[in-house]
Amino acid sequence: MGILKAQPFAELFYVMFMAYLSLFLSAFISATLLPSSSELVMTAMIASGDYLLWLLWLSATVGNVLGSCVNYWLGTQVMRFKDRKWFPVSEKSIDKAEKQFNKYGIYSLLFAWLPIVGDPLTVVGGIFRVKFSLFLFLVTLGKGARYLAVLAFAVGLEKLF
Repeated sequence: MGILKAQPFAELFYVMFMAYLSLFLSAFISATLLPSSSELVMTAMIASGDYLLWLLWLSATVGNVLGSCVNYWLGTQVMRFKDRKWFPVSEKSIDKAEKQFNKYGIYSLLFAWLPIVGDPLTVVGGIFRVKFSLFLFLVTLGKGARYLAVLAFAVGLEKLF
């Protein structure tokens, strides 16, 4: 059991807290536009056998969802600059994208966990002012399911349930 040998409780608590915090931060960074791979961190922690699976899932999911909330907020702020000459998107393109997103895109937030396209989806959700409670529900559902799948593959389905 690796780190769970005869260590004093306070030291053990600190080590465990820092491990879960590391996963949280990795997941948070992964959800922003910065590159990171929380799935690898989570899989390594699962493989060690030293951590509670539900806390790994919770740390990764909460970190990743909060990172998406930062993207959402950035999206809400970017439109302040749409009248500037250097703004890269025309008003006509924004209107067209908004109509398409409102028609098809709100539930695409369930796929915010996907590599490459998922993070920009959360920014777009902010740009078009998706109701935050709906944004939070859809993103949490998708990202929670993704980390559950990582757990299932790392542990094996038969051991998880």
